[in-house]
Amino acid sequence: MSEISSVSPSPLEAPWHAGWRAARANLLPGLGLWLMGLILVAAYYYHAPTHAALERLTVLRGRTGLLFPVVGTLLCGGLLPILYLRRDPAVRADYQFRNCVFLLSFWAYKGVEIEVWYHILARVIGPGNDVRTIALKGAVDQFLYSPFYAVPVTVLVFAFNHAGLRFAPIVADFRAGGWYRRHILPTVVANAAMWIPLVCLVYALPLPLQTLLFDLALCFCILLVAHITRRKA
Repeated sequence: MSEISSVSPSPLEAPWHAGWRAARANLLPGLGLWLMGLILVAAYYYHAPTHAALERLTVLRGRTGLLFPVVGTLLCGGLLPILYLRRDPAVRADYQFRNCVFLLSFWAYKGVEIEVWYHILARVIGPGNDVRTIALKGAVDQFLYSPFYAVPVTVLVFAFNHAGLRFAPIVADFRAGGWYRRHILPTVVANAAMWIPLVCLVYALPLPLQTLLFDLALCFCILLVAHITRRKA
């Protein structure tokens, strides 16, 4: 994984501009991530050995149930990024033992949440992989679920972790006003620039394999969220 540029919004900078600046700073690794997803999707449909291997993985998924997305998301969203971020002295204090336990617990829960979310979309919109179904799922994912639930919750988790697992700084920040505009909007913009192509690739795969591509992409994107929400002393 390449080094991720740290982009901190200025107090005088428009939130959407800060998010766009973050997205541009991570454009190159983002392109690599999109290419990885495209190769995986294309290989599933057009490369027989890859298709057979992923079908075997689907069988394993069926046998393990929720354990598969929980372990996958905990590993890709929690353990691997934590090990990576602990190499940076500027953020190492945010990843002490109790912080790591808290974050790993969150990403274990997130694995269940994503699995349930994908099943809800499959039931409400349909399980197909046609262009219309992919577009509808992507729109609901990126313009409803992400800006109004997924991103705010994740930003809160990282802010709480950075505050030393204390609520007082979070409450004070809320009382200052404009919390969504200051903290969520920049991340939503950067998140959309990264994830709109990715979720289309995710929903192009059959339902049992969608969390696999999500977890691979998550390992990078959680670093983006961590850097945007991290405050400098």
